[in-house]
Amino acid sequence: MVLLGCLPGLAAALALPLCAGGIDDAAGSASAARRAHPAAAKAVPHTAPRPRILPRSAWLDARTRRAQPPPRYDDRVVAVFVHHTDTPNDYDCADTPAVIRGLYTGQTGARDWDDIGYQFLVDRCGTVYEGRAGGVDRAVTGAHTQGFNHRTTGIAAIGTFTAGVPVPRAMTEAIAALAAWKLGPSGADPRGTVRLTSTNSLSRYPAGTTATLHVIAGHREGYQTTCPGAALSALLPEIRAEAARLQGRAPTAAP
Repeated sequence: MVLLGCLPGLAAALALPLCAGGIDDAAGSASAARRAHPAAAKAVPHTAPRPRILPRSAWLDARTRRAQPPPRYDDRVVAVFVHHTDTPNDYDCADTPAVIRGLYTGQTGARDWDDIGYQFLVDRCGTVYEGRAGGVDRAVTGAHTQGFNHRTTGIAAIGTFTAGVPVPRAMTEAIAALAAWKLGPSGADPRGTVRLTSTNSLSRYPAGTTATLHVIAGHREGYQTTCPGAALSALLPEIRAEAARLQGRAPTAAP
């Protein structure tokens, strides 16, 4: 199978499934959700502080907003998928709302999705924005990773982070803090793995296949893509370690 890279600029808006790869019947049916997460023993919560999150109203205006169905929910969040948006990196952080509006317009207009696919977006200054509607403190079912939208949160790093591209430290710290907070109630260890069942054969795994993935995974673990780019992918171990620290977990012993 050929790895699909995400495309920059306007092409990204027109080919967003390569990056977001997210539509599963607009986030999946109830039966698919049940297959994706069978009953499991309740884990011990490891809470982390909630980071500052700017609401949808910070970027979505009445002129841009489209009518959409009510949000869908899962029972908890047990994994996080990290993405990049394949948009330019040299934006001013004051212009982030306009960048997110462009992504929203591409996904809901050109692609006819019901909403932006990512639950959260993080800019180069480390500012976290609410993406998909439904409430930042709830387990909103996303549309960001084909086959694995249930019980997961999609965090999109705004920019393009292919090999050799610097990734702002403020961005990775914000991703770690957000992941630590969202994973806390389920007790998921950010450094660990999780078994998730694919609900869509457009993912790397045929529908019904149970895959073992990182709790904090790059998009490419679940979908045939290079997203979130080689540079950001290389920093995922550091993001996992920082998220675990923020949850108050003991450091991993050296080998």
